[in-house]
Amino acid sequence: MKYIYLSLFAFLFTSCQEAQSDQTNQDKAPVEVVTYYGQEINQEGISNYDEMKSATMETGLSKTKLEGTIIQTCPKKGCWMSLATATDTLFVRFRDYGFFVPTDSVSGKVAVIEGDLFLDTITVEMRKHYAEDAGKSEEEIAAINEPEYDINFIADGVIIKD
Repeated sequence: MKYIYLSLFAFLFTSCQEAQSDQTNQDKAPVEVVTYYGQEINQEGISNYDEMKSATMETGLSKTKLEGTIIQTCPKKGCWMSLATATDTLFVRFRDYGFFVPTDSVSGKVAVIEGDLFLDTITVEMRKHYAEDAGKSEEEIAAINEPEYDINFIADGVIIKD
């Protein structure tokens, strides 16, 4: 009889402990997971894209930190990505091919990028190369016959938020 009471007491004691630890886990807020690529940067001081674009159109180059949603990354190596800002899609390359981002599973995630926003001429050859990397058809690639003048970004560091 003594062993029955002792077993019952031990069972009740461990059951109460588990209930308390479950409540503690529920009180914790979910933690945002971030992954760094290139230089480790922070999420402070993110600039307004439209303001930075205007400044870049005037000066030709702006050092800045921006945030947007990843549309696509280079499926071959992760050597570039397209980032949706509030008003434009920004083509992002990585300084001196010094780092790469994942080639899959990041579309739709939010990224913070820090580096240079600048006016750029993308040659026909490079446009065809990027189109090939993106998996465009032969017809789409063959139709590229003029350089493109646009605002681009060279990133020193990238944060991808999960």
